[in-house]
Amino acid sequence: MAQIIDGESIAADIRREVTAEVAALSSAHSIVPGLAVLIVGSSKDSRTYADMKCNACADVGIRSVLVDLPEDTSEAALVAEVHRLNADPAVHGIFVQLPLPKHINDQKILNEIRVEKDVEGFHPLNIGKLAMKGREPLFIPCIAEACMELLSRGGVSVRGKLAAVVGRSNIVGLPVSLLLLKIRQADIVIAAAGQPMMIKGDWIKPGAAVIDVGTDSVDDDPAELVGDVDFAEVSKVAGFLTPVPGGAGPMMVAMLLKNTVDAVKQGQGICKDAK
Repeated sequence: MAQIIDGESIAADIRREVTAEVAALSSAHSIVPGLAVLIVGSSKDSRTYADMKCNACADVGIRSVLVDLPEDTSEAALVAEVHRLNADPAVHGIFVQLPLPKHINDQKILNEIRVEKDVEGFHPLNIGKLAMKGREPLFIPCIAEACMELLSRGGVSVRGKLAAVVGRSNIVGLPVSLLLLKIRQADIVIAAAGQPMMIKGDWIKPGAAVIDVGTDSVDDDPAELVGDVDFAEVSKVAGFLTPVPGGAGPMMVAMLLKNTVDAVKQGQGICKDAK
């Protein structure tokens, strides 16, 4: 049976570390990290996720600012709001709750965030540096960083391992046989396809580490969540496995908090590792 990588427990450890760093910044530099959470529209799910991030900020001592805009907010008005937050010295990070209404281009809005406040790691400069050898982005996308932390703190070494990432863009138009070949050879599998229980036990190399990023609702019970991995099957084959819920989800929020603190440190010229 697979060893379960407990994302809740690891996220709790990271939150404790962030809490200590926030206290140190306040004590030594009289700075309280600030995160702006921007939401547009009345989607219940978006509101829940935005509130969750604000509550997480409160738990670790980060000051959150919830910017709640109506559904009919124009793209130009939203850009202006991002620019206002860019100019606010008390806001060190900006998080935009996606998806935005259909009349607004998500990427255009994300591109307007100052790279120094791009705590989600989606700005083209951060993504570009992440892809370049010898260059370091200011921030790594939270989900990618969450996956790496889950592996590292879960006891899985990535050095010399073959990894496969199963995502929407890789699945479309790709022969299933080729996809299965890649997965069956992989020591590490990251599942992010958005398809409930898609990854089956016989797809997985025995002993592989499987990180399930999917969060899918069950048709007959929308309140019940499952991942992209068939947990019952894969747990019998994999060496390490994250559950849903309680795996990647809490880790993504934890990494957002960590990046917000790192934004303060970078702005003040404080070493990231300094407490």
